Amino acid sequence: MATAYETYNLHTTPEKFYVEACDDGTTDVLAIDRVSTEMTLTGRKDIPPAAVTRPICGIMGTIRLVAGMYLVVITKKKKVGVLFGHNVWKAVDFDVISYKKTMLHLTDDQMQDNKTFLSMINNVLATDGFYFATNYDLTHTLQRLANTSPDFQDMSLLERADQRFVWNGHLLRDLIAQPELHKFAFPVIHGFITMKSCCINGKTFDWILISRRSCFRAGVRYYVRGIDSEGHAANFVETEQIVQYNGGKASFVQTRGSMPFFWSQRPNLKYKPKPQISKSSNHMDGFQRHFDSQNILYGKQVILNLVNQKGSEKPLEEAFAKMASSLGNGMVKYIAFDFHKECSRMRWDRLQILVDAVSEMQDEYGYFLVDMDGKVLLQQEGTFRSNCMDCLDRTNVIQSLLARRSLQIQLQRLGVLHVGQRIEEQAEFEKIFKNAWADNANACAKQYAGTGALKTDFTRTGKRTQWGLMMDGWNSMIRYYKNNFSDGFRQDSIDLFLGNYAVDEGEGSTPLRVQKDWKFLTLPIIMLVAFSMCIICLLMAGDTWTETLAYVLFWGTASACTAAVILFNGLDFVDAPKLVQKEKMD
Repeated sequence: MATAYETYNLHTTPEKFYVEACDDGTTDVLAIDRVSTEMTLTGRKDIPPAAVTRPICGIMGTIRLVAGMYLVVITKKKKVGVLFGHNVWKAVDFDVISYKKTMLHLTDDQMQDNKTFLSMINNVLATDGFYFATNYDLTHTLQRLANTSPDFQDMSLLERADQRFVWNGHLLRDLIAQPELHKFAFPVIHGFITMKSCCINGKTFDWILISRRSCFRAGVRYYVRGIDSEGHAANFVETEQIVQYNGGKASFVQTRGSMPFFWSQRPNLKYKPKPQISKSSNHMDGFQRHFDSQNILYGKQVILNLVNQKGSEKPLEEAFAKMASSLGNGMVKYIAFDFHKECSRMRWDRLQILVDAVSEMQDEYGYFLVDMDGKVLLQQEGTFRSNCMDCLDRTNVIQSLLARRSLQIQLQRLGVLHVGQRIEEQAEFEKIFKNAWADNANACAKQYAGTGALKTDFTRTGKRTQWGLMMDGWNSMIRYYKNNFSDGFRQDSIDLFLGNYAVDEGEGSTPLRVQKDWKFLTLPIIMLVAFSMCIICLLMAGDTWTETLAYVLFWGTASACTAAVILFNGLDFVDAPKLVQKEKMD
């Protein structure tokens, strides 16, 4: 396998960037012309002595904004662990460097737009969870890597990567076009990775959890739901649990993703906007595309739909069940489990009902197993595809329970656990396992919903607590604010970063400069003044109580009526995306 370089120096001159590979035995340098944007392979001898030098950890890629091209580099990394002898890194700091030396060629409006676009790129880079390896392919599961051809093994990391999970794919498009430069870049995944060295019965083994977030139909909670015309589901995450002991390796893969038909749930200032199922789209076409691809990638599918079977979520569950039945695909099974109803009044032990119901299928699908000689002993023949509304909180709880059940079987097969022993009895490992799955929940939730996950007290401790309920309330309040007043910007940031929206250099007019309706400023001011006057009337009583009551009623009514008008026109007051194409918003 062609590996990427691991250490670099960035040399900057007014004319060029020189990215020097600092690995032993190489003198390769990537030269980037700051005027023509041309990339060429050269040597150390071509680096001018006057160049300003700094160490960097890697290249994320390049992107065009209003001011011109920008180079995005990783400036700081943190070691996550060693996976099968390969270092795995978390990218923790970045720099976005302009090719242009000045911004004098821009108008004031262009300067402001460029500044906004730059803040969007930095907003994505500041979202925790970017990981990479320079000599291992993090985008593929163990099973996919084991079932590859010799030609695949000879490809560079960029060529062989699963494009669903390469978050810097758009940024690397120019570099990918030149195979001789492939060693200067690597795929970066977004999601979560934890690697732990654990001990049970005096036997030390490695336990790894990897969540890969898809960059197809990526976005934020309320602005990206359902699927697109290609069958890509929103918030699709592939989670792989790996065990390595005494040279043997076992892997168990699960997926999560939005309900795969055309539906939306736009924020409108209400705490829980009503979901809308599209009346104009061909649901079965997208639905079939989605599951055809899942069958090819993962084999048989068991859908675990955890949404409520009453209230606003009920029509979604009914539509999903009907489509799954109409699909007539023997490789797709549908199971609905009303999580909130079954676990109401803190009866979290009832989750075992679902685990028991799918145990036979889990045993049938199995897991991937390879021995110390690299011989494949078992293949995983199907996956569980879990979803709730957001595919975050309820989904993560169920996935952790299925993962534990698979791990129990794997550790017994590998000889770590004795017959009759249970993971739950291994206090030290159980704590590691629960905390890792709770951290995975938090990472996925922050990337999609903007806050940590709910219900992580159960994942961490195995029971629901009053403190956990309070933290869920706090996170729900933050989610409400972000979903209504900052997620439009976050969605635009993701679309720009992934190339769903392209900026033209020197662009005179961008969608950023959208004039707000008069209601946007006028009504909140009227409501604030009326509410303030109501409070003042209460604090500064009039000559008689009837006079005070009249003033309070007047200003209170004015405040309430204005609030009602704002709520009725909620879509005009939320922070909506400005760059997104229409298809994504339907």
